[in-house]
Amino acid sequence: MEQVKTLTLDKLKVQIFNSDISAGQAGATFVAGHLNELIQSKGYANMILATGASQFAFLDAIKTMDIDWSKITVFHLDEYKGLPMTHPASFRKYLKERIIDIVKPEKMHYINGDADDIDSEIERYEELLKAHPIDIACIGIGENGHIAFNDPGVADFDDPRLVKIAQLDDVCRLQQLGEGWFPSFDDVPEEAITLTVSAIMSCKVISVIVPDTRKAEAVYNTLYADISTSCPATILRRHPDATLFLDENSASML
Repeated sequence: MEQVKTLTLDKLKVQIFNSDISAGQAGATFVAGHLNELIQSKGYANMILATGASQFAFLDAIKTMDIDWSKITVFHLDEYKGLPMTHPASFRKYLKERIIDIVKPEKMHYINGDADDIDSEIERYEELLKAHPIDIACIGIGENGHIAFNDPGVADFDDPRLVKIAQLDDVCRLQQLGEGWFPSFDDVPEEAITLTVSAIMSCKVISVIVPDTRKAEAVYNTLYADISTSCPATILRRHPDATLFLDENSASML
């Protein structure tokens, strides 16, 4: 793992690597270290896993590491409203196939995006989060600066909820199309169930994996724009223990 540069913006620590593979491996090493310390100190850990193309290298690396997954409870960030788990774009399907079925954690709590009663599903997931305070969240940043599905138009830094329905903006939906998850723009859902900014910021440690040139502007704004919901990821600069892992492409505007 060739580390090119490090910097700190407000409280946010930034590590830049020569490739997406190196950034993903570094993020995985960081997360695995925290998980193992937690298991040693208190016997268990609660974590959040993200999805999307940006997480490929991270997930490939962390599932090979020496971690006692039988002591870990896993949550995820978001799921499209109305999408069944069998859909190729389902985040439940993504996580199940890419890591959960392989590492077999003690428990995986999925958001059921196609539940018959979405309001009840939101309440259920929020209660689970309250019962399992998150030790470490593994997230990314969208091309519009979102964290989870908290797009600029719906992000609320003081959100009283932990989980909510979010309207997806066109930039977000185009990103999902561009990554190949849907055959056309019209097929991309307009709504998702997401953890809120408040839920993410309440996590004790946050690992943020953000490779690729198409994220360069969002990364620049995250680090240098005013902290506001115009770029929701800017709020990460206020978190006491968050680290951003970049490759040279996503850091190209810095």
